[in-house]
Amino acid sequence: MPDTLLDMRGITKAFGGVRALDGIDLTVRRGEVVGLCGENGAGKSTLMKVLSAVYPHGTWDGTIHWEGQELKAGSIRETEAAGIVIIHQELMLVPQLSVAENIFLGREPRAAGGFIDFDAMYARAAKLLADLRMGHINVARPVADYGGGECQLIEIAKALSKNAKLLILDEPTSSLSRSETETLLGIVRDLKARGTACVYISHKLEEIEAVADRVTVIRDGTYVGSAAMADITAHDIIRMMIGREMTSLFPREDHPIGAVVFEARNVTCLDPHNTRRRRVDAVSFQLRRGEILGIAGLVGAGRTELVSALFGCYRGPSTAELFLDGQPITVRNPRQAVAHGICMVPEDRKAHGIVPGLGVGQNISLSVLGRYAGAGLIDEHRELQDVGAAITRMRIKTASPLLAIARLSGGNQQKAVIAKMLAPAPRVLILDEPTRGVDVGAKYEIYKLIFEFVKQGMSIIMVSSEMPEVLGISDRVLVMGEGRLRGDFVNDGLTQEQVLTAALTPLDAAA
Repeated sequence: MPDTLLDMRGITKAFGGVRALDGIDLTVRRGEVVGLCGENGAGKSTLMKVLSAVYPHGTWDGTIHWEGQELKAGSIRETEAAGIVIIHQELMLVPQLSVAENIFLGREPRAAGGFIDFDAMYARAAKLLADLRMGHINVARPVADYGGGECQLIEIAKALSKNAKLLILDEPTSSLSRSETETLLGIVRDLKARGTACVYISHKLEEIEAVADRVTVIRDGTYVGSAAMADITAHDIIRMMIGREMTSLFPREDHPIGAVVFEARNVTCLDPHNTRRRRVDAVSFQLRRGEILGIAGLVGAGRTELVSALFGCYRGPSTAELFLDGQPITVRNPRQAVAHGICMVPEDRKAHGIVPGLGVGQNISLSVLGRYAGAGLIDEHRELQDVGAAITRMRIKTASPLLAIARLSGGNQQKAVIAKMLAPAPRVLILDEPTRGVDVGAKYEIYKLIFEFVKQGMSIIMVSSEMPEVLGISDRVLVMGEGRLRGDFVNDGLTQEQVLTAALTPLDAAA
């Protein structure tokens, strides 16, 4: 087709005899947004690394045609020169450098004598950001002064400064608020109108529906199919991704709920940078045996601060009265929390949940390493037996327990973190954003596991920014707003409108 910009055919890539990609096709037309969908581990990122020459020509089989000519790029520099630019999920910015210096890093405009022309660089950076509706950003200030959403847009400005004809966005909104996401989607539409093509990778199908012209789905490294967005539904995409019908995204199962096992009274957290401000203000609640307690609220409501204080890892001053089986307990650090049977899966998996260089098995056993220690040695045989059982139970896809956990997909990393926090056999398990950055198939598996846990008598506290998830899983929902508890609802016919109203209505106003 004359308007075809990119045509990838029969792309096959193997690692140690295991095929990560097996005959993938992908076509992108000029000015088109293609949504690339698939479960964690399906091969989306690997395919994009082939396209952008992270894996250079010769290390994979198949053909890539770019603007009608075969592309045999040996480096990222070559693909960027051709106009193919990828923005990875982990941003590639240097916090200490200015916004302008980041945008033009390695390509700084030069004045006479070879010196950097800062005036020209600042002017060009400011124009790029203005075109992206980000004219308020001071390009002379360091990137460290800006939040995650603004940094994502700075990355896009950096890509456009390289004259990108095809922009690859890999999970671009994983750390963005709703308003920042809307801004990003608007920018993608603007770029499309200007003729810039885009491959948009996201687990959030509502975003794919909002911006994609066409959807391509891959599963387990193989090509499943491609269709115009107008001819396909989110349900169709899910079925193609996982290879089976899903009657419900939330496999809710009946389970008994017993007596109160855990109680928190007057949990208060002060802002680490301004102790006159309360991030959590005297929050109290109870948790019953076998209960799933959801915590909902808008960004900044204090949800993560609350559960961090319960686990003893809040980074500022905090106070709380905690009771287990009616008896007071002291939790000043995670070690004490685990000793009392309270474990937590953190919000930021990569920063606080895994040790990237260690194997999958070593990450899982970290929480109970003392169990295998004796006479200054680790009983590796027993450790591997227990780790193997955990990998099977959690259905973690890994070639070996010794494989570095950073090599796993996000969903499998998350299941490994959950396995690590299950190893101490907790009575109370705190899950802070348990499915963030996880595809729909892995989400379903995690939900199934949650119901398995509560059937065994475990009690769960779940923080989630996704309202359908809170309502689909929880037995009871706490609603927070501005650090205070604004509602405690039994989840029987509870609606998103009720939760949002409670989150937005101060208690004084409600009274």
